[in-house]
Formats: sequence, C-alpha cells, structure tokens
Amino acid sequence: MKIVEVNTYLVRPRWGFVEIITDQGYVGWGEGVLEGHADAVQACIQEMKPYLIGQDPSRIEDIWNTIYRAGFYRGGGVLMSAISGIDQALWDIKGKVFSAPVYELMGGKCRDKIKVYSWIGGDRPSDVGAAAKEKMDAGFSAIKMNGTEELQYVDTYEKVDEVLERVAAIRESCGKYFGIAVDFHGRVHKPMVKILAKKLEEFDPLFIEEPVLCEHMELFPEIAACCNVPIATGERMFSRYDFKRLLQIGGVDIIQPDLSHAGGITEVKKIAAMAEAYDVALAPHCPLGPIALSACLQVDATSYNAVFQEQSIGIHYNVGKSVLDYIINKEDFTFKDGYVDMPTKPGLGVEVNKELVIEENKTPHQWKNPVWRHADGSVAEW
Repeated sequence: MKIVEVNTYLVRPRWGFVEIITDQGYVGWGEGVLEGHADAVQACIQEMKPYLIGQDPSRIEDIWNTIYRAGFYRGGGVLMSAISGIDQALWDIKGKVFSAPVYELMGGKCRDKIKVYSWIGGDRPSDVGAAAKEKMDAGFSAIKMNGTEELQYVDTYEKVDEVLERVAAIRESCGKYFGIAVDFHGRVHKPMVKILAKKLEEFDPLFIEEPVLCEHMELFPEIAACCNVPIATGERMFSRYDFKRLLQIGGVDIIQPDLSHAGGITEVKKIAAMAEAYDVALAPHCPLGPIALSACLQVDATSYNAVFQEQSIGIHYNVGKSVLDYIINKEDFTFKDGYVDMPTKPGLGVEVNKELVIEENKTPHQWKNPVWRHADGSVAEW
C-alpha cells in the first residue's frame, strides 16, 4: 500500500484538517493546525508531501522520524503541528486496515471512559457562577475557566480580588466538591502569580494552568512551594525534548500536551510515558475539533496516568461551526455523567463529513488571536 494523495482543508471556526489517501482506498484524517497560524501549518504539510507520496503509510515511526529529522530544522509550533496532523491521519489508516480502534494497536485500553470538563466564561470571564451551575446540571463534575484578564508584572490587588470573587462564585453555586480548574493562560508574571496561587488555595482548585509561560519553566518549583494546588502546563510545548526539561525541573503535577501541536499520537504517547515515570498526570489539551479529540482519546485509553480530557463543545471560540458538525457518528461522542466513552470504530473512530469539509474550505477561515494592551499601551499576553 502506498500514499497517493495528501490534502489539506481549513474549516471554521479555526481548524485545519489533513486527509491522506492510499492506492488501496484507505483514507486517514488528521487535525494539524496551530490556532492563529493555520495557513502556515497547511503550507508546511504541503512542503512535507515529497516525504509522503509513494511511502507505505503503515511505517508510522519511520515516516515520523523522516519528516522530523530529514528537514534539519525541527521543533516549534508550526513544524510540529504539521507533523501532528500527518501522524493522526496515518494512525487512522492503520486502524482502518486492521479494523480496530487505534488504541487496540497500542496495547489495548486500560480504561473504558475518561472524565471530561467543560469550558465556561470567555477570554474575559464574567457570570461564571451561573455558567458553572448550568454545566453541573448538565452532568459535568468539573469546569475550566480563564482566571484573569491581562495582568502587568506587578498589578493591583483589585484584579486579584476579582479572580477570587469569580472562583468563589463557582464554589458557592456548585458546592465544595465540584472541580474548578483555573487557567491563567500565561497572562500572569512571577510577582503576581505567587500571590494568586496562594490566595486561591482556600477554594480547593482542581488545578491552576499555565501560571507562567513555559519559557519560565524554571519557576514552577518556586510557584509550587508557594501553594498547595496542583499545577498544570504544556499546551505550548511541542516535543518530548521540551517535556524532558520540564519534568527534570519539576514543580508541575499535570502535563497538557496537545495532540495537534506536539507530534500527534506517536509523540504524545511517548511524552505520557515519560510523565508517568515522574508520577505526573496527563490531561491532553484540546480546544479543537473532532479529529483532535478522538486522537486524544486513543492516547488516554492507553495511558495509565491520564486523568482528564479537555473538549471544546460550547467553548467561546466555536463560532459558525462546532465539534460535532464535521462528523457523521455524533452519538459516539456523547458525554454521560461527566465522562466520555472510548471510541469503538476503526482508526480514530471519526466518520468525517467530507462534503461539509470541502464546502467550508471554499471560504477558508482567517482566525487570529485578539491583541490585548495594558493601560500604558504595551502589548499584553492574551
């Protein structure tokens, strides 16, 4: 069997799909995109086509290493997101060839389902107490929210109090044991994060996410020493080598590699195993589409240290189209009591609505991150 065609598509709200077709009629789908840089990733996939056309799609490790190493320059969000989409599509083909879910080809599943949490609020969160109660009433046992708006290196206690008030509103509306994950989105700097992390302790957060940017990973042990709250990070890390440094430094309790940014199933499975050796939990990052979500579930199924799965149904980014719009087998992604079952169909387990994908690609999205500024006019972290 040989690869004969590689196609890319941009679809709303901000996603990029890759389709790999073989000479025996098997088709694999992947989700290779870097939010705000979708065109760059698609161009990178096209650059990689000479390494793919004519190759045996079953040789996933060999293809992965070829496109990673043979280009000499490696790593980073764009290159690794391109590899991620290709890798997912190759695993999708392999599963279909053997008429089995991908996890069956990776040793079989060690769990039947995994807990999912739901996003509430938006980039500038408000009224999160009522929103969290709606999610709890819908069966979720945990939510994640953006904790703060933009913060300067040293900012006001008024902004600190606003964060605490929002989390307190959720705790009051949902009770003592409802899971509250607070995402700082890399918006906070070292002087402020130590204050916030310590003050949030009283609300028993599930975890705090990206309290500082991963460029400052050496600070995580210091932040961990300031509070008794689990720390999560990793969505802006792109390879096992990035995570190797993080795990060696310590201070982080949950890693969040993104299956569409960190090398796909092949690489994230290795990252998960590394983390398990450090007694660190896995919670794959996934504010993306159905292919990415199903790829995450394949790794969750086979990773003992997987604890939560992010998903983007209802997230504020999804304007125009949402996760399940692009698949035919919507029933396979039903959430029950805050959990999702592992996929059972061959490959990644998603039946893609190709007609809709082609139609969407006729008017490609141009989604970009918002640009925020501080009161003094300087650019703020979004």
